[in-house]
Amino acid sequence: MKKNILFIFLLLFLQLNGQGQESASNKEMKQLIHENMLFAAKQYKILQQNVPIELMPKSFDSKKNKVITSNTKWWCSGFYPGTLWMIYDYTKDEAIKKEAENRLAILEKEKYYTGNHDLGFMMYCSFGTAYAITAKPEYKEVINLSAASLATRYRPSIKAIQSWDSSKNFNCPVIIDNMMNLELLNWVSDNGGDKKYKSIAITHANTTLQNHFRPDYSSYHVLDYDLSTGYVKRKINWQGFSDESAWSRGQTWGLYGYIVMYRFTKDKKYLDQAQHIAKFILQHPHLPADKIPYWDFDATEIPNALRDASAGAILASALLELTQYVGKKDKKQYLEVATTILKSLSSSAYRSKDGENGGFILAHSVGALPMKSEVDVPLTYADYYFIEALTRYKKWHLKN
Repeated sequence: MKKNILFIFLLLFLQLNGQGQESASNKEMKQLIHENMLFAAKQYKILQQNVPIELMPKSFDSKKNKVITSNTKWWCSGFYPGTLWMIYDYTKDEAIKKEAENRLAILEKEKYYTGNHDLGFMMYCSFGTAYAITAKPEYKEVINLSAASLATRYRPSIKAIQSWDSSKNFNCPVIIDNMMNLELLNWVSDNGGDKKYKSIAITHANTTLQNHFRPDYSSYHVLDYDLSTGYVKRKINWQGFSDESAWSRGQTWGLYGYIVMYRFTKDKKYLDQAQHIAKFILQHPHLPADKIPYWDFDATEIPNALRDASAGAILASALLELTQYVGKKDKKQYLEVATTILKSLSSSAYRSKDGENGGFILAHSVGALPMKSEVDVPLTYADYYFIEALTRYKKWHLKN
């Protein structure tokens, strides 16, 4: 009898102790998210002052102490307003909301843009985020028209969306980044729009699954198709270390993209693909302890290679959604890695100091190292996916 009583008390002690640890972890992450969101609002008010109203922020040149800007046709133009909307949704800061509205106003005209495949990044990360928060019908209309524009890039002969126009370098390029633009097409079809958009997204995802990945589930960056025959002419890494290397941000684009495809279709092959990609990344011997990837998993200068905070942020956000679709064991692993990434990005190793970097939130991202473009700098999409990951953690993993 005494043994039974002692056993019951032991179970109660272990249970209460576990709840205490869980509560402490919950409190720590709640504070981390809160502090980051307030910091982001403060930084983006500085960034606002450094960017003319007709332009969008792109990066930061530390040597010139100057924010690098772009026009609204640049593929990154949607990230700044999208980040503003997520910051506003947390802080309810009306000044942040006003800036978000102003930037949407200059971006709206790109709903008719058909020059490349980046309408998802440009218009869904901005107007899609705004609509999710405000439910304004005018924002939904912009999203619908943007999907129609993106669909013009679909090429039936290759069963995929052509990324860039033909040039001296490429006949018909399709890049792994394109998986990120399928969310726009899926969402519009599922929310009253033409069903053909989702059909295009599914066909593109299937073609990419078949052609873009190696046996170890790493992906190439660019596939160049022959438009007349549909055959793949060559497979390369335009932004990676070498054609057979695993460019880190490209791996996270693929991971995120197939998670999105599973969300909209519930087709298990997409979930399986996402988990295969996740396994490649998380079990890679060159993934650092802080889980912020080197710019390429096969860079020869590892462990002294540059890190890519943007790849880390995308990875965290993707893994947090992946936790919603898997069993307890995998969920625990994905959550632990995402948590480590968020803590790493929140540290002085990656996050800007107050007022630093022209108002950007994160430092140390790598855009295109082989072209010596945006190397070890702040980038708008690093900020966007970092704030999205914090938002997702709060929504799915914080206990009120």
